[in-house]
Amino acid sequence: MNFDYSETQTMIAESARDFAEKYIRPHIMEWDESQKFPVPLFKKMGKMGFMGVLVPEELGGSGLGYHEYIAVVEEISKVDPSIGLSVAAHNSLCTNHILTFGNEEQKKKWIPKLATGEHIGAWGLTEHNTGSDAGGMNTTAVKDGDYWIVNGSKNFITHGISGEIAVVIVRTGNKGDSRGMTAFVFEKGMPGFTSGKKANKLGMRASETAELFFDNCRVPDANRLGDVGQGFIQSMKILDGGRISIGALSLGIAKGAYEASLKYSKERHQFGKAISEFQAIAFKLADMATEIEASELLLHKAAYLKNKNRNMTTLGAMSKMYSSEVCVKVSTEAIQIHGGYGYTKDYPVEKFFRDSKLCTIGEGTTEIQKLVISRNILKG
Repeated sequence: MNFDYSETQTMIAESARDFAEKYIRPHIMEWDESQKFPVPLFKKMGKMGFMGVLVPEELGGSGLGYHEYIAVVEEISKVDPSIGLSVAAHNSLCTNHILTFGNEEQKKKWIPKLATGEHIGAWGLTEHNTGSDAGGMNTTAVKDGDYWIVNGSKNFITHGISGEIAVVIVRTGNKGDSRGMTAFVFEKGMPGFTSGKKANKLGMRASETAELFFDNCRVPDANRLGDVGQGFIQSMKILDGGRISIGALSLGIAKGAYEASLKYSKERHQFGKAISEFQAIAFKLADMATEIEASELLLHKAAYLKNKNRNMTTLGAMSKMYSSEVCVKVSTEAIQIHGGYGYTKDYPVEKFFRDSKLCTIGEGTTEIQKLVISRNILKG
């Protein structure tokens, strides 16, 4: 086993860190308070290779693996988790779904523009009444010659308004049938394919979340990803990798909140000494540092398995569940360490606190991760 970052991984991490400091940090609260999704920033990240980390070089990507991908998402999320979330959703959901299940023609058509940031990607599974119960979706597609007629809506879709490309899973069979759903690629401007209102969120406010609507939308059969009926099965495989993404996002939040707390605890004095010298604060920091270390190790083990194309469903669920719960705990303790100042927008920890909770909900709640883990370990 080797726990050191390679030279490439170190370089990628430093590149993402420098980018975040230069182009993201000056605008954090401006974007947060206005809920602005900064599209030009993502075009810049495309030029840096951050929008196609896992995409082969021949398709315009960086051709890197999951360890490097974690480094990119983590470093950006340490500065602004909402930007980290959007990078993660673009890479691991939309782009990766086409990359994994598209044919050669489809990959050549859509991947290069996604990998370079020319196009921003969205991915649609969730609906208003079907969150964790994806099999109960109501959005349907009916075959009509060389087209499919799609009707329904999707909810909580990252980049639902700004995304030029959306991979959407719709029902083509019976409700509740895991082989009754199919994935299609929708392009912005298709008749009958529109966006709804942007969600007004507690946190992750610079990451755009919106509805998608389908009103007799005609999508060509050529836009179908894989076989009819394989959409749900594909989605579960995509979410395996997506859990690494949310784990990396969670790790970035936890590290950002911890580092801010460590710095503050050394600078803040009470009763004639730095508050870091009080055991109550020092022990909080010790717990935070230990749990972050455990999150990172679990996450990179999952990434190792993913890079080796080995089954990592259990490890992916474990890393997502643990990292997301740790980031909520760490950001909560960060507020406590900062005291009254932590509750103000003058310090970064209140935003980490707000942003953290999404990590225990998005791409499979903590409860769903426990369901995945328990089923797998009980199989023996």
